[in-house]
Amino acid sequence: MAKQGLNPRFNARQEVPTFEEVAQQVHIDRMPTWKNAKHGQQWINTLRDYAFPKIGRMPVDSIGQPEVMMCLAPIWTEKHETARRLAQRIKTVLDVARSKGFRSGENPVTAIKDAQALPKVKAKPKHHKAMRWQDVPDFYASLRGRNAMAAKALMFTCLTGSRTGEVLGLRWAEIDVEARLWTCPAERMKTGEEHRVPLTNEMLGIMEPLRALNSDYVFEGQKRNKPLSNMSMLMLLRRMNVAGVTVHGFRSTFRDWASEVANAPREVAELSLSHQVGSDVERAYARSDLLEKRRILMDRWSRYVSEANCDVIELVHGIRE
Repeated sequence: MAKQGLNPRFNARQEVPTFEEVAQQVHIDRMPTWKNAKHGQQWINTLRDYAFPKIGRMPVDSIGQPEVMMCLAPIWTEKHETARRLAQRIKTVLDVARSKGFRSGENPVTAIKDAQALPKVKAKPKHHKAMRWQDVPDFYASLRGRNAMAAKALMFTCLTGSRTGEVLGLRWAEIDVEARLWTCPAERMKTGEEHRVPLTNEMLGIMEPLRALNSDYVFEGQKRNKPLSNMSMLMLLRRMNVAGVTVHGFRSTFRDWASEVANAPREVAELSLSHQVGSDVERAYARSDLLEKRRILMDRWSRYVSEANCDVIELVHGIRE
């Protein structure tokens, strides 16, 4: 090539990989950046289920708008959220292929979006089914009568308002009994930020007997030093014939109680659920996580849930002080 006056860098014959080959490599390259293993697996599974059967074996430089439409159109309205994520992941694979010299021109996913080739779908918000806060004390009392580990974990979940994964992944190393504090590390939080949970007498009472198991996890599953299955609490609800309620819904239950009964300030209630409050600018100046005010709120909620004679309409004056 050099003798002919050609630059080998630009004229060498390059074998173009298939879409699936590029996608698998992107998945491997980004593995250290996934929030958790489950999220990383979901990323490649979406492509495996909806893209690979149609365009997986095609050279990545031959994929255009018609090929992308073959993947997206059949599920665009029926499974819109899945289709939207699929489009993002196809776009990422094609962008990487272009950056490596296997493609040129505009990304077909972007072109389809700009041309509005797919119909607009109005997403319907999905809410987790929640128990009424008025019914929680009786339900909690029924949990107390059970010895299963799933029951202990569900009691703790009800009291803390934490997410399922945060509770099931709870390790003893995260608990400071003297400070009455659970510090959930950033890698296990949906927000990606460390979250401190004030512990009440009732919460500590649930955990302390479990120390005798000498496990890494507070709520150990059937396998030694392994946490409970993420379906364990939901299956318990089904065995108890508690219809129309999800585990995640107890977060909504707590939020309703905090507003309707405790009259808690929005910031305190939202931070108790590890929700981000305000704009980026507001959060930059609001450095405190309002731990002590949240401690008061969580103590009132814990006593309401666990004590039958608790005055359910008493306001939490200390929160506003």
